[in-house]
Amino acid sequence: MALSGMRGLSVFISDIRNCQNKEQERLRIDKELGNIRTKFKNDKVISPYEKKKYVWKMLYIYMLGYDVDFGHMEAVSLISAPKYPEKQVGYIVTSSLLNENHDFLRLAINTVRNDIIGRNETFQCLALTLVGNIGGREFAESLAPDVQKLLMSSSCRPLVRKKAALCLLRLYRKNPDVVNVDGWSDRMAQLLDERDLGVLTAVMSLLVALVSNNYDAYWSCVPKCVKILERLARNQDVPQEYTYYGIPSPWVQVKAMRALQYFPTIEDPNTRRSLFEVLQRILMGTDVVKNVNKNNASHAVLFEALALVMHLDAEKEMMSQCVALLGKFIAVREPNIRYLGLENMTRMLMVTDVQDIIKRHQAQIITSLKDPDISIRRRALDLLYGMCDVSNAKDIVEELLQYLSTAEFAMREELALKAAILAEKFAPDLSWYVDVILQLIDKAGDFVSDDIWFRVVQFVTNNEDLQSYAAVKAREYLDKPAIHETMVKVSAYILGEFGHLLARRPGCSPKELFSLIHEKLPTVSTSTIPILLSTYAKILTHAQPQDSELQNLIWAVFRKYESCIDAEIQQRAVEYLTLSKKGASLVDIMAEMPKFPERQSALIKKAEDADIDAAEQSAIKLRAQQQTSNALVVTDQQPVNETPPAVPLTLVKVPIMSTDTDHQGTQSALPQSNGTLSEVDAQQAAPSPDLLGDLLGPLAIEGPPGASAQSELEGVPGAEASSTEVDALALTPVDEQMNTVQPIGSIAERYLNLCLKDSGVLYEDPYIQIGTKADWRAHQGRMVLFLGNKNTAPLDSVQAVILPPAHLKMDISLVPETIPPRAQVQCPLEIVNLRPSRDVAVLDFSYKFATSMVNVKLRLPAVLNKFMQPISVSAEEFFPQWRSLSGPPLKLQEVVRGVRPMPLMEMVNLFNSYHLMVCSGLDPNPNNLVASATYYSEHTRAMLCLIRIETDPADRTQLRMTVATGDPTLTFELKEYVKEQLIAIPATPLGGPTAPAPPQPTSPVAALTDPGAILAGLL
Repeated sequence: MALSGMRGLSVFISDIRNCQNKEQERLRIDKELGNIRTKFKNDKVISPYEKKKYVWKMLYIYMLGYDVDFGHMEAVSLISAPKYPEKQVGYIVTSSLLNENHDFLRLAINTVRNDIIGRNETFQCLALTLVGNIGGREFAESLAPDVQKLLMSSSCRPLVRKKAALCLLRLYRKNPDVVNVDGWSDRMAQLLDERDLGVLTAVMSLLVALVSNNYDAYWSCVPKCVKILERLARNQDVPQEYTYYGIPSPWVQVKAMRALQYFPTIEDPNTRRSLFEVLQRILMGTDVVKNVNKNNASHAVLFEALALVMHLDAEKEMMSQCVALLGKFIAVREPNIRYLGLENMTRMLMVTDVQDIIKRHQAQIITSLKDPDISIRRRALDLLYGMCDVSNAKDIVEELLQYLSTAEFAMREELALKAAILAEKFAPDLSWYVDVILQLIDKAGDFVSDDIWFRVVQFVTNNEDLQSYAAVKAREYLDKPAIHETMVKVSAYILGEFGHLLARRPGCSPKELFSLIHEKLPTVSTSTIPILLSTYAKILTHAQPQDSELQNLIWAVFRKYESCIDAEIQQRAVEYLTLSKKGASLVDIMAEMPKFPERQSALIKKAEDADIDAAEQSAIKLRAQQQTSNALVVTDQQPVNETPPAVPLTLVKVPIMSTDTDHQGTQSALPQSNGTLSEVDAQQAAPSPDLLGDLLGPLAIEGPPGASAQSELEGVPGAEASSTEVDALALTPVDEQMNTVQPIGSIAERYLNLCLKDSGVLYEDPYIQIGTKADWRAHQGRMVLFLGNKNTAPLDSVQAVILPPAHLKMDISLVPETIPPRAQVQCPLEIVNLRPSRDVAVLDFSYKFATSMVNVKLRLPAVLNKFMQPISVSAEEFFPQWRSLSGPPLKLQEVVRGVRPMPLMEMVNLFNSYHLMVCSGLDPNPNNLVASATYYSEHTRAMLCLIRIETDPADRTQLRMTVATGDPTLTFELKEYVKEQLIAIPATPLGGPTAPAPPQPTSPVAALTDPGAILAGLL
């Protein structure tokens, strides 16, 4: 700013600079603010010159960090000044002091608009700068059309059009719903023909923002972007001022390639060929030079080109070229280039057919593990981990073990985990695996999790050929004078179980093994002593009966810990001492451990979980927080028609496989119909989170269920019926033609409602009402069946058999043969989802009332969506996942016809009710939906599911659906399941109550159709 003639401002700035301390500065500023406030308040007329000077002072004070809470009106008024010096001050100070929500900005909108549409280019630039800096919603609504016209104007100078493009970009980013860009594809294609590189740079930034929200509308811009890249790559018509260290406009090149990465593919062969020629020229023409600035520019272009090559899935030859180029970069001295080379080579691992080429650079990657920069070491570790397979596992794991000795503490835990996982996944033989893990524990014991040595124990126990070898290695490590406590644990365990296999070896008698292990006892913590005591007891079982010296030594240890303050140690010592004096009892109890059941390695699962994208990680963390509370149930249940207790009901924790009688067929009387509200009715009148929750409480789902009981399907006639036959029977009673008892309400509608809700009525007739309440956690579920006798006579010959499909493991508690009059029986049902499937479980239920025998088969609402959790996915998380799942069988697309026409919001509600979260803003087409969820099963674990629905406004009876997941079976089953729901949508409002059925003449009173009727009694 020019200070000539503004002596007061110059003096003020000098005074501030000459202040000796902060207090002097504050006093001087307070004095100046008081002077400015007095001038603005008392002087009726202030000359533009004076006002400009005082406003400049206000801005300077604001820049020093002090609050300026007055004078805003004076600053805004300078915008309408006719002369440039005052107008410039007004625009600069207003954009600095005021935010987009300030009331004074409304006063300036008309003045700003007049400057934008005026003929003075200097005023236009000032106005565009202000609008771009503030970017408020009101500015966008009022001024965006004028800015768009200015950008497209052929009569404006390039400087103004460049500012217009940047201003429009800011408004679009800030208010995408306000700035109307419909039909802009042709205009953008026209703007890309611009010859001025300043305007083109700004326009390219705008294009990147537009295609990031909706690339479909801008396919016409793809050839134009390729032509721009051709022009720059050949250095045709590029002014000197836009050539940076010999590189033609690297900013435009990067932006053009970034824009092309938003398009899924390029179909036109000519355009694709031209683009690959440009990329080839970039790959061949980039090298490392001494000039840092030129390196930065050329490598920015190069790495964007590499990303585009991977995105377009180029030919293997070009991929090989990329890997070779990256191989040169990871060997240069510049650390930033090495880092980028390693990072991009790790990304290249996702591309097929280049892993073998990357392996050629294994030696250089291993060298990067010794780099002084920890960031480079981490990238090298990630790359080695990703490129490891059976062919190079030994070399890589040995290098990681060597590196463990010198690696800093920040990396040792990650190193240890990755080395253990690689050793397990790619071990050429099990003895090598044992060697690696024991070396790992020896070198980095503090950083080895318990999962690692647990896994060694599982391998050794399950492989008899490995047991003696593992025992020998454990014995060798115990010879060392100082070993880590984790090594003591694993060695003691192995020698306790398999030390007797070494009896004929020198130095391996039971007494010698005991002495060797017992030497380590003073060095271990309290948590390890129980393992050593168990080892001593095991050694005692394999000792010779006449070896009384060893026996006395071990007994002495047991007696020492009989009075230990630690309960675990004390209990083991007392029990082992007592058992060892009984001889044979100890041998039976301390028999060799049986083989562990085959299960997925906890280490590999940990690594796979770490590979889940960030959105999924945050979702898993959120769900873990939601599941921290323990389930509670009421145990002191009173008959509902009795006086409520004077003290609160007792609450206890219930494990998932509880054998408590309250969960094994508890019977409680239903209230009598006396024309008044019962206690339960009163409870339901108060706010309650669940219709059935007042009696049952939250269902307990705490961890994996225990071993299931033997299937009750064995020996049941018809249990082997196909799923289609069962489905056909599930909607109506089997003997409907013969039965005189007819259901109340529609069984099919009740089932469809329960597919959306977790509690309600599954079936009802004049004699019985069957309700369900369920809780679902990941791939596990707990469903309670409520069997309510509605009459004054008992129901006899009651039978309930679950016919589960192959993908569900189900276990129901015993159902009593008789349900007393007006009583209710609760039958818990444990459910585990093994793999994705649309097949349904069926409840085969029968009972006898008087002379009527009723038998129905009912579908249970343990359906696909019950094992799904909705998850919100941002654009940054969605598009990389969507692109990575390319084509069948992981991504399937189908045009679905016969859909019941519905408004878009109704379809959104439908998806949300099936646990599919509709993510707004991902698809810019307002007629399309994008939904996401996480699906759980034992086979797939936590699996991200992505769905895109494209509707046709002209024909609501059809739509195009694309489903993508990481599992082919899940993709197919989810697609078919969603299609079934869209075609067979219930006619009643989703989630609403079932329409009341007319009273049945055989029933003494009409039952409630509300799902709470099972508890609320009869009116």
